[in-house]
Amino acid sequence: MNKTVCVVGLGYIGLPTAAILADKGFIVHGVDILKSKIETINSGKSYFYEPGLKQLIKKNINNKRLTANLSPKEADIFIIAVPTPFKKNYTPNIDFVIASIESILPYIKKNNIIIIESTIPVGTTKKVEELLKNNNLDTSNIHIAHCPERVLPGNIIKELKENDRIVGGTNLESTKIIANFYKSFVRGEVFITDDKTAELAKLTENSFRDVNIAFANELSMICEREKINVWDLIKLANKHPRVNILNPGAGVGGHCIAVDPWFIIKSNENESKIIKKAREVNLNKTKWVIEKIKKSALSYEKKKNKKPTICCMGLSYKPDVNDLRESPSIQIVQSLLEQNFKVIAVEPNIDKHKNISIVKYEEGIRKADIIVWLVAHKEFKFIKRNDDLDFCGISETIYKT
Repeated sequence: MNKTVCVVGLGYIGLPTAAILADKGFIVHGVDILKSKIETINSGKSYFYEPGLKQLIKKNINNKRLTANLSPKEADIFIIAVPTPFKKNYTPNIDFVIASIESILPYIKKNNIIIIESTIPVGTTKKVEELLKNNNLDTSNIHIAHCPERVLPGNIIKELKENDRIVGGTNLESTKIIANFYKSFVRGEVFITDDKTAELAKLTENSFRDVNIAFANELSMICEREKINVWDLIKLANKHPRVNILNPGAGVGGHCIAVDPWFIIKSNENESKIIKKAREVNLNKTKWVIEKIKKSALSYEKKKNKKPTICCMGLSYKPDVNDLRESPSIQIVQSLLEQNFKVIAVEPNIDKHKNISIVKYEEGIRKADIIVWLVAHKEFKFIKRNDDLDFCGISETIYKT
């Protein structure tokens, strides 16, 4: 079995993957462009919280199976795990993937494995193969595949080991070789396919969830107009054996669901009408929430003749994590601040934010004239006031038995 791995991109996927591989006996060379990350990791720590991650890093830094550096080096296996954001017009941006491949070009040799774990538009794996060819590398003896991650923040270590994986290579031989690599540390099943199918599979998974959430968000707006409790409605509808409606929220955030559908839409504009409409619904839900909060604040100001202090409960993109990526709560708070509303926030999973005043729960409740529930963190499981604005179903959390 090949033993040396170079992981390019030590983010929310790359760093846990590197730590797990080191713990399985591989010699892992991690690479990132941020010196602060490198220093933190090499000191045996993680720069973000994920259960079990710090212990894995410390153990494998100490036994020298894991190191972090600013540049790549020779390895048997290269894993690309860098971000793939979108540009201002929602066009997918694969610049980090291409830059990562260019950074490893001097180190690639015969029989190397190159795996792209980053979420990518359909056809990107083929572009990587072409990039290698254009740099005079013989791709007939280099194994290239896409293997998308599918993990949940807060449970990444467990799911990297236990979730099923999809491997799609540029040819069948490469697919089988890379599938065997994953079988060395993944307890779930490893399914093989071609590269384009693997690329679209990941985008499909997150687009499906986005569409489902859009349906729930539409229901929440209908229910508000009809004065119906949307949480009760969904709970009752889900009693049907073939219905599984997700919960609405203040929008959709995170590194996947809020981003990946655009990768399909931008390549298939005429064929992705439902996917595009779902994205628009979820983006508009955040704007709808902002308008509801503004209306409540202006009504308070008119009655009391003073600006209310608005306390927003929760900033992360989902409950019980410290991940703020694409968080609708952040967008909501920043929008209110830009419009000169007085806003403070309670976020039990982070200590501070550069633009937002973070306070403890007790202080937030004491200072608040209007309380806005945006994220249903476990710390928030208590009875809310009747005049609170609830956009995350905290009342549903309370009344569960």
